[in-house]
Amino acid sequence: MRYQTKGTCSSAIDIELKDGVIESVAFTGGCNGNLKGICALVKGMTPEEAIGKLKGITCGFKSTSCPDQLARALESML
Repeated sequence: MRYQTKGTCSSAIDIELKDGVIESVAFTGGCNGNLKGICALVKGMTPEEAIGKLKGITCGFKSTSCPDQLARALESML
């Protein structure tokens, strides 16, 4: 699934679930190293686990962040 982000430097997130578990996540744009780290950390988690850890994280003065947008994307998939 492709999710169009709002309010972040990244413009989209591609998410693949397999048997109820996060198989892969890839961001388009954003802070390359940090986002690769997030993608590696959430691989193997259930969407609910990742949402619990990432939802509500902000970036600077923004009301959202790339991790928060990933949580929102996962919520839209459930």
